[in-house]
Amino acid sequence: MKLDYSHIRLSIFFCLLLSFTFVRAENKGKILSFEFYSGTFNVEIDSSLIVDYNSIPDEQSIQRFYDQLKSSDYKPVIESLKKYKEKYQLNDWLYYQLIRKTAQQISPKFDNYPRYTLYKWFFLAESGFDARLALTAKNQILFYVRSDEDIYDIPYFEKDGNKYVCLNFHDYHDISYQNDQIIPVNIIFPESRSLFSYKVSKMPDFKPEDYKEKLIKFNYHQKEYHFNVLLNPEVQTIFANYPGVSFETYFNIPLSKETYGSLIPLLKQNLDGKSQKKGIDYLMRFTRYAFLYETDEENFGKEKRLSPEQTLFSEYSDCDDRAALFFYLVKEIYNLPMIALLYPTHITMAVEFNKPLSNSITYKGKKYSVCEPTPQVQDLKIGQISSKLKDAAYTVVYQYDPAK
Repeated sequence: MKLDYSHIRLSIFFCLLLSFTFVRAENKGKILSFEFYSGTFNVEIDSSLIVDYNSIPDEQSIQRFYDQLKSSDYKPVIESLKKYKEKYQLNDWLYYQLIRKTAQQISPKFDNYPRYTLYKWFFLAESGFDARLALTAKNQILFYVRSDEDIYDIPYFEKDGNKYVCLNFHDYHDISYQNDQIIPVNIIFPESRSLFSYKVSKMPDFKPEDYKEKLIKFNYHQKEYHFNVLLNPEVQTIFANYPGVSFETYFNIPLSKETYGSLIPLLKQNLDGKSQKKGIDYLMRFTRYAFLYETDEENFGKEKRLSPEQTLFSEYSDCDDRAALFFYLVKEIYNLPMIALLYPTHITMAVEFNKPLSNSITYKGKKYSVCEPTPQVQDLKIGQISSKLKDAAYTVVYQYDPAK
């Protein structure tokens, strides 16, 4: 019987082809694709970048993990992250959220927290930021980045005159940053020298269909005004772990596009024909009475400053939140010079009018009138301050000058 070797050769060829295709698919790793605020982030993760980490965190195991990542085909991921950042004009804080979500797709946080944190550190450092790691005596990984901005309420360390702030402090509740031994991990990216900024000067362009409508109303001169404001719950997510920042940074966080469009034009319409003083009075009372008051301690159990959009979203807000919202509204509609007055237990705003009012205060040669955006016992008019604060000392913590 004569064998048909051509069929055998053909079968072997197809087996080899299938095997080769399978190996190529294995080597390709996996495709990541997820929505991130303004668009969809797509990136191919090479299999060499999928590195196991099941050790108790110490410098040696972290060094091994780093060495494996450094020898992997990681650069396409960094390029994709940076291109997305540039395309959608992401601030550093939002870029970090993109890195967090990318790390989450590769190594879910609750499956392996150390591994997830190490991916975040690696991606941020390879993006050019001066990112560092440290370990506690309990082998907990702390993740830091260098910043020269005024950041409050989060731990930091200083080295060679540089300040490194902790990005994952909120994940731990049993660390005493003052008393526990914290040991820096001696792995440095020599080429990564960029400072991290917490300034948020542009909000993402969320999809219009993701917004929800909220009715906000208040009374002004016996007339009730209604605003159907469009708000996106993702804003709360963006600022969930946002730290305390300087008043300049905090006050200048803008509204997202759809929220802005649902509120600012209507406010301008309501102010049309009003004098500058009456218009500012309207905005002062809108900020004062359109929202319920509650202290941060009552609302969150700790100090927490809300961005203007968060204040619109939240049921309750305090004096910090209203000062920021009032500042934003006056800036967008009138763009007048303003100062923020910080008392020991309160913050309020003062505006420089085109024509100085009689009851004004002087700061650096300019006259400002207090505009109280937070409810008080008295119904305060422009220029009036609460009786309990009349003799109290204050500090000007922010001066806004449109000319600059």
